[in-house]
Amino acid sequence: MEKLVLISFLSSIFAIGYALYLRWSVLKMETGTPKMVEIYGAIREGAKAFLYRQYKTIAVICTVLSLILYFVFDLGAGRALPLTAAAVLTGTFCSLLAGFIGMDASTSANVRCTAAAKKGMHEALTVAFRGGAVTGLAVVGSSLFGVTLLYYLYAMLLPGIPAGAKPLDPVLIVGLGFGASFAALFAQLGGGIYTKAADVGADLVGKVEAGIPEDDPRNPAVVADLVGDNVGDCAGRGADLFESITGENIGAMILGFVLWPVYGIGGIMFPLIARCAGIIATILGMAFVRPGPEETNPMRPLNMGLYASTVLCAVAFYILVQLLLKGNMGLFYAAIIGLATSVLITKITEYYTERDRQPVISVAKSSMTGPATTIITGISVGLESTALPVVLLTSAILLAYKINADPAYPGLIDPAGIYGTAIATMGMLAITPMILAFDVFGPISDNAGGIAEMANLEEDVRKNTDRLDAAGNTTKALTKGYAMGSATLAAFLLFSAYLTEVTHLSGGKVDLLRDGINIAKPEIFVGVFIGAALPFLFSSLAIKAVGRAAFQIVEEVRRQFREIKGIMEGTAKPEYGKCVDIVTKASLREMVAPSMLVLIVPVAVGLLLGAEAVGGLLMGATISGVLLAMFMNNGGAAWDNAKKYIEAGNLGGKRLPTGEKNPTHAASVIGDTVGDPLKDTAGPSLHVLVKLINTISLIFAPLFV
Repeated sequence: MEKLVLISFLSSIFAIGYALYLRWSVLKMETGTPKMVEIYGAIREGAKAFLYRQYKTIAVICTVLSLILYFVFDLGAGRALPLTAAAVLTGTFCSLLAGFIGMDASTSANVRCTAAAKKGMHEALTVAFRGGAVTGLAVVGSSLFGVTLLYYLYAMLLPGIPAGAKPLDPVLIVGLGFGASFAALFAQLGGGIYTKAADVGADLVGKVEAGIPEDDPRNPAVVADLVGDNVGDCAGRGADLFESITGENIGAMILGFVLWPVYGIGGIMFPLIARCAGIIATILGMAFVRPGPEETNPMRPLNMGLYASTVLCAVAFYILVQLLLKGNMGLFYAAIIGLATSVLITKITEYYTERDRQPVISVAKSSMTGPATTIITGISVGLESTALPVVLLTSAILLAYKINADPAYPGLIDPAGIYGTAIATMGMLAITPMILAFDVFGPISDNAGGIAEMANLEEDVRKNTDRLDAAGNTTKALTKGYAMGSATLAAFLLFSAYLTEVTHLSGGKVDLLRDGINIAKPEIFVGVFIGAALPFLFSSLAIKAVGRAAFQIVEEVRRQFREIKGIMEGTAKPEYGKCVDIVTKASLREMVAPSMLVLIVPVAVGLLLGAEAVGGLLMGATISGVLLAMFMNNGGAAWDNAKKYIEAGNLGGKRLPTGEKNPTHAASVIGDTVGDPLKDTAGPSLHVLVKLINTISLIFAPLFV
């Protein structure tokens, strides 16, 4: 075990070290004019101020929760050591740190991306990708370091019986995943409310009412909008994917522990060593992201890096299966299924959200007849986009399970088959550093365009950043598709771990692995319905929060346009700080209720209806949450890129030849504002919800039994 732990430690340190090297290489690049630096400073300062206030709120809530868990689980189990509470606090700290790293990388790279865009699109793409890669490697490296360290420490504190007995049960570090998930939900939801309240308010008054360009310095909400890109899409997503890989590593380790008699320590440590392989493969794959001087399609070099990383991961998985899993080719095939699923789901998402693809063009063309048809077509695209991912993900689960299941197993749910799905999940998550680099690439490009507009740079610069921004919308969307796909496989993995843990805790009285969950029982049927309703209620609260905060922004921008003379002429400076303060207070206030709902509902169902009813709740919440998130993410991205398609000069562009505002463009802006809270607030938060309720149920299982 010690050798495998050492490999895991060294790989995590290498990932963090390489991330620091990339950050250094970005910081060496020029920052441009004094005006650009001034705008960059305001964005960076606003993002840090918001995260400081948000993190204080999260820290207080998670500390109180950790104390409760200490008294209920640690002392309740006769342990003086606060193992559960310490794991929760560690997960919370690491998740928030991952979010901060994402924000810091983005706000450091945005102005340098703008400066590089003055030279050419390919230079700007390189800066934006490197800035994103900092986040990808740092987040995955810190997750690997945290899981490895905690498991090793707890193994030292609670050693197993000597002479070949089982090692530490990884269920004891589930608190790490719970703390990460809980903090990530606050970070993703709070950042999403912030960014979309500012974005919607800025668009409705600036672009629709006043007819001024996006990111125009005369718009009082524009700085808040640019800050929001970082605290939502970077800090929130960094925390989101940190908890994804952390929770899924622990879930797979738990299943490896069940199969200890078959694979020994290799089955438990395989998820961590697979993560090491993913880090090395991604770093090598980044060398393939090399845009040429005449490159016009940013997605081509990005896809080359994705494909190279995937192939290298496949080779690494073959070697690791031979070394750690006794050469079981069924598990290697499961890993390949996971890798293939990760690539295919990004391609499906890309098809439905890329600017020049048929679904997005259909939304853009529907804008010719007004906002109503824009919204109708966007909804239909979002609904349609759920079908292929469901076929893909369910096929992956079935194949990975069937290839590895033992036909002689007497129960309904075979641990060997479930472990196959765990390896498929590891395969899908192997390229997480590359996917997260894609995600942060989006807000860096968006901020770069905003800085170019506010600094009144040449039109060629804005054209270069607009190309990157459109690609960034696609990369953000495919990252959400990837996150939702990984959440689906992870939910199945954590659900299986929950069934295993309940069976173990009941002492054989309730064998869910043998008997499964019977939804004909009234309690379980009720649990399924409550679970299915939970993502809808959660999404309602999140979207309503954006609406309320955006209303305040609209009123404030209108007030400034009305009362501050000279704003529209450019002779007076807007009060940017007022809008930043409004969305900061609103997002911190509004993020608490939906987040606490996710904690309270599964615990209440477990205490009132029992452990099996919680199993039903997990089924309902996972199915409805996955489908709802796919609809919101893809539909919202299609609306956004339909607007970008028109702004690129298609269907009349922003203005008619007469100089008047193009009503087609105005309709597309309305569609974009409808999609904003869906794709950047509620949709991404559902990724976390699906995994968090499974983790909550796993950690509270002793109370339910």
